[in-house]
Amino acid sequence: MKLTEKVALVTGGSRGIGRSIVLSLAAEGAKVAINYIGDDAEAKEVLEEVKALGSDGMIVHADISKSEDVDAMVKEVVKTMGTIDILINNAGITKDGLVLRMKEEDFNAVIDINLKGTFLTSKVVGKHMLKKRTGKIVNISSVVGIMGNAGQANYSASKAGVIGLTKSMAKEFASRGVNVNAVAPGFIETKMTDKLTDEVKESYSKVIPLGKMGSAEDVAKAVTFLSTEDSDYITGQVINVCGGMVM
Repeated sequence: MKLTEKVALVTGGSRGIGRSIVLSLAAEGAKVAINYIGDDAEAKEVLEEVKALGSDGMIVHADISKSEDVDAMVKEVVKTMGTIDILINNAGITKDGLVLRMKEEDFNAVIDINLKGTFLTSKVVGKHMLKKRTGKIVNISSVVGIMGNAGQANYSASKAGVIGLTKSMAKEFASRGVNVNAVAPGFIETKMTDKLTDEVKESYSKVIPLGKMGSAEDVAKAVTFLSTEDSDYITGQVINVCGGMVM
């Protein structure tokens, strides 16, 4: 129980990798604020799972691409839970397409959520952490932010931006005791990848040295490590959770 009495805010925490991160942090004793933007039914289900683990939390609806939503979200979490010790910037979307066919609004939408949303949330929560002189921020990037991917120029650009943002914030926040790191997942089994054919999944697995796709829990374990005191001397780093696909 390495996170007992700690309070974590996880954006996009109601499904997929975000849900696994929420439950992993809760299993270590953290109280978790679950941010979501869609139907609140999923968020409520995750909150019940958190409580079943013996921890506590709350759900908070906010569009992290809008500064007014982020301000209200952080105020609500601090008012209800007293503080924010850990911030996990997980919320993200995809709107795939080849560059020559990609609509400007699809490019902007992905950048707004994945990159600007990470910036806005880190800025507001960062102020709170800097005053306390302690905190952990973990940003979810992607291996395609390192290597690129055909048909995902907007997503790859947003996740590459998250890496640059992570390293810059790590340098700015280090003197106040706030660690900022990133986790870059590879091909992870989620509802999104469930839609892929077995042939496509097999082709992906062939380029992964460990020979298989990862799980959301694999990502959550790395995020949880970076949220605990075990990572106190680690900042500005990107941990690739990709089965060796990127080395």
